[in-house]
Parts: sequence; C-alpha cells; structure tokens
Amino acid sequence: MRRLEVRFTREPGDSMVVGDLADDRGRVYFEYAAGFLATGLELSPFRLPAEPGLTEHRDRGFGPLPGLFDDSLPDGWGLLLMDRHFRSLGLNPAGVGPLERLAWLGTWTMGALTYHPPDARDDAGGGVLDLHDLATHSQEILDGPAVDVLPELLRAGGSPGGARPKVLVGLEPGTGRVISGQDHLPEGFEHWMVKFAAKSDDPEAGPLEYAYSLMAREAGIEVPLARLFETSAGDRFFGVRRFDREGNRRRHVHTFGNLIHSNFRIPSADYQDLLRATRLLTRNHEDVLRAFRLTVFNVLAHNRDDHVKNFAFILDDERGDWALAPAYDLMFAPGPGGEHSMTVAGEGRAPNRSHLLALAEGAEVSRREAEAVIEEVRAAVARWSDHARAAGVTAATAGMIARALPRLA
Repeated sequence: MRRLEVRFTREPGDSMVVGDLADDRGRVYFEYAAGFLATGLELSPFRLPAEPGLTEHRDRGFGPLPGLFDDSLPDGWGLLLMDRHFRSLGLNPAGVGPLERLAWLGTWTMGALTYHPPDARDDAGGGVLDLHDLATHSQEILDGPAVDVLPELLRAGGSPGGARPKVLVGLEPGTGRVISGQDHLPEGFEHWMVKFAAKSDDPEAGPLEYAYSLMAREAGIEVPLARLFETSAGDRFFGVRRFDREGNRRRHVHTFGNLIHSNFRIPSADYQDLLRATRLLTRNHEDVLRAFRLTVFNVLAHNRDDHVKNFAFILDDERGDWALAPAYDLMFAPGPGGEHSMTVAGEGRAPNRSHLLALAEGAEVSRREAEAVIEEVRAAVARWSDHARAAGVTAATAGMIARALPRLA
C-alpha cells in the first residue's frame, strides 16, 4: 500500500495536514484529519466534502483520483515531461501510479496542496533561464523520445497543465530577469507562467493570446496580468502572472471539471452547469455574472476550447469563501468538430443571443443584466483589429480571425 500525507501549504513552514491518501492495489482511499475538519474549510465540497471517516474513490469513470487531487497533476505537456523522466529512470510510465506521480511532484505543485513525503529530486537550479533555449528544447521533446529532458525544463515545466509547452518562472519585473519558478522565490520576483508554441499552434500563438487577453480585459473580464516575453532571437512568448500565488503565498485553486468530476477529454457539460456550480459554490450573484460574461466572450470571440478544466475557483482559506478565478486560456480556437467544448443552453455549433438569454434566465440573471453584458462584450470584440495591432499580430492573421468571429443573431 502506498500512502501520502496531504498538506495545505500556505508558505514554507506554514502548512497543516489535510488528511491521508492511500492506494491499495489500485483502490484509492482518503481520510480527512480531525484537525483539518475542525477548521471548517471545504476544499472540494461537491465530491469530497469535509466529513470524518475513510472514503473510497469509486468514480473510476472520471479518473483514478478524486478531482481534488487530480488538480495537482499535470495534463498534456507536464505529463509528457514527467513520463520522459520516469523513462529515463528505466520505468514504464504506464506502470507509475497516481500516488507515485503526486509523490514525485511533492511540493512542486500548482495551488496549495502538497504531498509528503516527496520523492527525492534535484531542487537545485535557481539560475537565470534562457527562454529561447527552453522553447527550442521543448520542440525537440515534442518531436520524439530520443532527447533527454533538460533539468532546467523539467524543473520549470514539470507541473503545469494544458497541452502547450510551458514553464513556471520567477520574473523580476524591474530587470526582466527570469529564473525557475516552481518553488519559493527570492525577494523582488513574481510567479509567472510562460507558454511556448506547440507544433500544431499558429506561429503567432503568443501575440494572439496576448491580444485576446487585452480584448477580454476591455470586455470587463478579470484576467491575470499578461505580457509578451521577447528574446534576442525574435521569439514572442505569452506569459501571465499566476493567480495561484500571491507573493510566495499559495492559494487553493479547484478547476470546474474536477470540482464536479467531469472529464475534460469527453465534452459533456453545458454552461448551465458552470453557472449553477458558481452560484452554489460562491453564493455570490456577482460571480454568476462574471461567469456569464465569460460565456458571452467565449461565444463572440470564437473560443471553443472551452472545456471544463478551463474554468476554476479560488478558495479564501481565511474566510472559507469561494470566488470564480480569473479567466485563462482565452484564444481563438475551433473546438472539437468545430463546436464549443461546453454547449450553451444545449447548442454547441452556433449558439446565438437566444441561447445566451436562456442561459441567463436559468441562472437567475435578469434580462436587463444579460443584455448589458452582451453589448459590453460585443463592443470589445468589435475592436478585435485594434487589440491584434496592439499585440503585434500580423494583419493577415488578424483579418482571418475577424472574418471568423460570429455575429449574434
């Protein structure tokens, strides 16, 4: 049996035991610690509520772990790096269990949950990173298994989710200096995530995502501080300041998909589910409005890669309150089969105003509020060409996107 102690870690030296996680021949169990139950905090109230007693994870159709802990594991790129590392140790990644993966991450996780005892790993390497070299090496890794994972790339990129290559860095805003950002940062540095381009991406992926962040901000959507990281080789990488960190303080983040145990690889959710979960979890009408505004933006901006893990919630662990997290992964995207990953009041291919208004009505958003949000978002998206120009997107690419943006009926 493999056992791990799960801790809620605010900062190094400031953590509390959440409970014990165990794997017994493929059957996963969890039990909250009595001391944690006494805090009254709920880390995953829908699927793993804070209650005494041993709980077996039986929702194997969702995945091998409860969603609370699955949020600590990487997807796509981070998983690829992890698998390459295990292969370098002579291990078959298919035989590495979820608790072994959590133990390998240890304290190098996104969010506030950490896993103990962590497996031994090289924590050295606070030196300056060369983003161009890391991006080049990330493409070599994507090309095939022959290339070893650079220690710097593994250290900086081992835990992020999503399919695109990315690294966690510490940025010194005044100088632009970048160091590995997995763990505690020196004074004067901020936690950022920098994305590289995958082979399937548009070569202008960085400027495009930056233009979308500018457009979303103008549409009234809360987005993390973003910038383009430019290198002497002419690269322009999109980066955002991480919202799971406040200084060096960790914040508990739970993705919508893992909150409700909806597999993001199998499109099955509707925005009605998102708005309903937002109301139940946050108990805040303003958060419901924020979720509706993001829905409208994804429809009007043709962001159809709107799967359930591209939305998240943040816990205020001092007050016990939840809030909708800042929006992320906003990009022009066709979606599966040309449809939205999440349907809008049942419509995935061509949602229009009537679908948005039906969605609003079901979420107790008034017609007046809904119409105002739609018009504000539409005004921002109508200025797409200006946002694209500000981000350095070429006229040809900006024009192609402009022609594809939907017009609400």
